[in-house]
Amino acid sequence: MSTAFAANHVAARLAFDHGASVAAAIVTRAAGTALVLLVLMKFQGVVMSLPRELRGRLLLAGVLVAVQSYCLYSAVALIPAALALLVFQTCPMLYVLLSWAMGKEVPRPQAFAAMLLALVGLVLALNITPDKFAAQWSTLGAGVMWAFGGAFSFAFVYYMNSHSLKALDGRLRTFVMTAVTATIVLAGGGFSGKLALPADATGWAGLVLLTIFYCIAMSSLFFVLPRLSAASTVALNFEPIAALVLAWVFLGQTIAPLQIAGAFVTVGAIAWLGVKK
Repeated sequence: MSTAFAANHVAARLAFDHGASVAAAIVTRAAGTALVLLVLMKFQGVVMSLPRELRGRLLLAGVLVAVQSYCLYSAVALIPAALALLVFQTCPMLYVLLSWAMGKEVPRPQAFAAMLLALVGLVLALNITPDKFAAQWSTLGAGVMWAFGGAFSFAFVYYMNSHSLKALDGRLRTFVMTAVTATIVLAGGGFSGKLALPADATGWAGLVLLTIFYCIAMSSLFFVLPRLSAASTVALNFEPIAALVLAWVFLGQTIAPLQIAGAFVTVGAIAWLGVKK
């Protein structure tokens, strides 16, 4: 699943490099995923009923997912996919801090150590040292901020899923959020004229593949997660490493050995944080 999620982002960069806009990619992905989940729920007999008191919260979650999707894809369009996903990996840390701020859960001391280690790995991965900061930031800064914005938005989605929307079936919850995302981005992109389609066959292939890989990954979650132990779910943090390999093979994106080491440190620290929680 982690590799499928990573492949979705690599395919998205391929589509962006060949004329597709971020908005067009999000609409395609979200609409395709919503359709697949709708068929899945019909097949499995899931009751399509939303409690009145949760409808507003679910709509808000859909808006947050739309923001997260636009931010993360914008980051992938600007910087190497693996680096964008590494910055996005700050999301679990932001969720832990948000839960603490809202009085839901006090982090253990080990959680702070894991977060500090993750940030050290992220600094190495981005190759942001004092002597290189200005040059690196001018190259990566915009993409890093987009990815962090996506992480910040998705931390609130995590929080709502864990507290406000926990009673809803995960399939129904995800269907509504992806449908809302598709609707919002379609309307916004159409109004602003930013629904640009790919310019050639390679771009169309990227657009189709990003939708297929994302649908596969999202649909698989509902079958695989119930069968995983809590410790085994840390394998989902493998996505940035998979993106690193896939982007190197298919896009020619490379980063320095020290950056690769930083990527492994960050992913390992986030996995450690998940185990401790």
